[in-house]
Amino acid sequence: MDRQNNGRNLTQQLVHTLGAEIAGGRYRCGEGLPSEAVLCEEYGISRSATREAIKMLTAKGLVSSRPRQGIRVQQREQWNLFDPDVLDWILRSGPSLEMLREFLQLRMAIENDAAALAASCRDIGKVMEIGLALQRMKEAEEGFSDPVEADIAFHINILNATNNPFYIQLGSFIETALRVSIRFTNRIKGVETASYANHRKLFDAIDRGDTEGARSASATMQAEALALIESELAARALAPAPAEEMAGTA
Repeated sequence: MDRQNNGRNLTQQLVHTLGAEIAGGRYRCGEGLPSEAVLCEEYGISRSATREAIKMLTAKGLVSSRPRQGIRVQQREQWNLFDPDVLDWILRSGPSLEMLREFLQLRMAIENDAAALAASCRDIGKVMEIGLALQRMKEAEEGFSDPVEADIAFHINILNATNNPFYIQLGSFIETALRVSIRFTNRIKGVETASYANHRKLFDAIDRGDTEGARSASATMQAEALALIESELAARALAPAPAEEMAGTA
């Protein structure tokens, strides 16, 4: 293992390596991880660094470490999905459609009310930041800006415009998951950019202080994205089973 990797020390590197391997299925839920001694040898780091990495993974809910039971992978229900590292590991390993649906359901609960609160606060400086992100989305439609980064900036700036620290601190979680869900929903729609017109409606409602208009515009966008996921799940449910599966049930 390299001494430095993306600015991480050896402990942090091991946390990210093991976290990604757990999320990717190398170590399955309920199964044991190698002992600290084996991990030290495999990754070439000290026992203290390994022990600290296991503590960090335990804090994230991925593993438990108990005397005579060793290090075991926790069930996914125990993982801290609001931890950006955990969510990033899951998303990089290839999230299921069901998980993307669950994320969109959570976004509907969070972002619709956040949009209404941003409209109620009507913080001019922060509304301007939403507008700048919206302009980047317009430029993305014309090929002059990154569409995913512009879309993410738009939604994060709405959270910031609530002036509520709880909403604001959800920004890193929302950003991490948006990087996957935006690309996926755009791919289903057959486009590379999000709808500027729909985002403009949301911005205009916030800009004029229309709380219910902002809530409604946000809900419309979330519902459209959720409908895409639901239609894809329905299509997959109706698709014929692969030949090998059918042979196995004969």
